[in-house]
Amino acid sequence: MTTEALSIKRAATLRRRIRWIVTGTIAYNVIEAIVAITAGTIASSGALVAFGLDSTIEVLSAAAVAWQFSRRDPERWERPTLRVIAVAFFALAAYVTASSAITLLTQVEVEHSPLGIAITALSVLVMPFLSYAERRAGRELGSVTAVADSKQTLICTYLSAAVLGGLVLNSLFGWWWADSVAGFVIAAFAIREGIEAWRGDACATSIGMLIEDDTNDAGEHQHH
Repeated sequence: MTTEALSIKRAATLRRRIRWIVTGTIAYNVIEAIVAITAGTIASSGALVAFGLDSTIEVLSAAAVAWQFSRRDPERWERPTLRVIAVAFFALAAYVTASSAITLLTQVEVEHSPLGIAITALSVLVMPFLSYAERRAGRELGSVTAVADSKQTLICTYLSAAVLGGLVLNSLFGWWWADSVAGFVIAAFAIREGIEAWRGDACATSIGMLIEDDTNDAGEHQHH
């Protein structure tokens, strides 16, 4: 659904909702970054530190969307905002890959981290809700940047789950390498989403329209 197909009042409501969602995302990720980087440094966990740095990258991505939707004509700023989000994905992938490789090569044993387990477990619970809310509003508004940023938040959820798994496996079985394996998996996700975000400007109005078409097609099939 394009912005033209929405009422002016509804479009304004959705833009305001997206601003609130990204503001909440920024606030949570700042706290998450501080806790994760501190816990990761104490436990010598490369993945946990990378998780904290991912939080700072998520802040950058969300801030770009917040800036876009504070403009008078947000649609004009889709392309540069998508570029920022794409670069954020690539930066995350580069750091996580490097830190995971160094951890494997140097065989740094990761210590038990109750604080790290707590913050990643909390993120597994909180992030999906933020991602879903932003994606839903972005799709209805037809905003590729909001949808792309929601994917960035969802990747933060994947990273939370992977790091949590690595920390738990290390605590239970001493599998220190699980921490790095989790990092490589997340880096692959980040590269894929970064490429999609970089190319996304070419179909800036298509995401919401495709979803609407799918919904309409499903409705027609039901009638038949």
